[in-house]
Amino acid sequence: MDHVGLVHPNGHRALRQVSLRLAAGEQVAVIGPSGAGKTSLLRVAGTSVRPSDGRVEALAVNPWQLGARDLRRLRARIGMVHQAPPIPPRLRVVTAVLAGRLGAWSTGRALASLLYPADIVGARDVLARFDLADRLFDRCDRLSGGQLQRVGIARALYQRPALLLADEPVSALDPVLVDAAVGQLVAQAQATGATLLASLHAVDLALKWFSRIVGMREGEVVFDAPAGEVGPTMLHDLYAAEGAALPMQGSGPLPRVALDAPAPTTVVPLVRPGCR
Repeated sequence: MDHVGLVHPNGHRALRQVSLRLAAGEQVAVIGPSGAGKTSLLRVAGTSVRPSDGRVEALAVNPWQLGARDLRRLRARIGMVHQAPPIPPRLRVVTAVLAGRLGAWSTGRALASLLYPADIVGARDVLARFDLADRLFDRCDRLSGGQLQRVGIARALYQRPALLLADEPVSALDPVLVDAAVGQLVAQAQATGATLLASLHAVDLALKWFSRIVGMREGEVVFDAPAGEVGPTMLHDLYAAEGAALPMQGSGPLPRVALDAPAPTTVVPLVRPGCR
């Protein structure tokens, strides 16, 4: 992104002169108070919203210079994990997960998969990483909010996108499961070479799992730094308008990430006995 701005139809300016570059395969966390512009940033990055000004490239192409067909192909290579997954309630879990590949399938295969799921084994395998394999054929309206959010993450991982975007992906999860779910996103990106850009509410999660942190406030990038350089003063300044307490997932001191420390590469199991 080069000097990207975004003004909503109601006149609200969501992004102001945002410049941001991610290398292929890099994992970056975006943090900041409510209304900072994190969701708008991800929507622009995912080509679902055209910026009001500035220039955007996604996967080395300018999406707004493409024709409709090429734009659909580009979007098929971008995965999005929503805070509230847009999954039809009557859809079966297996179908919701397999929908991650619809952009890469022919129309015939996609329609056939609605009648009989095209890859039951693949859907079950990715759901097992989130302790949901036994809900494979359940309807999505029978799931809790946290389970539905995990299905949304599973769908994005099944897609295997080149660019993976996650907007507050664990906001509805049990605190015990949050850390492992973020670990799954990072592990998937590392295993497939995908670029990962995630907005997170909890500062400690961002510092633990990501080596680069982007801080946003009022639609602007306040800082863009290695996690090991993000100190308490920077964080308290970023969240000053929300009071003295930083948004944290756990308790205790903020984790410190050494600049030369290797990023975690192990796929973290998300199975907790008895948890559904």
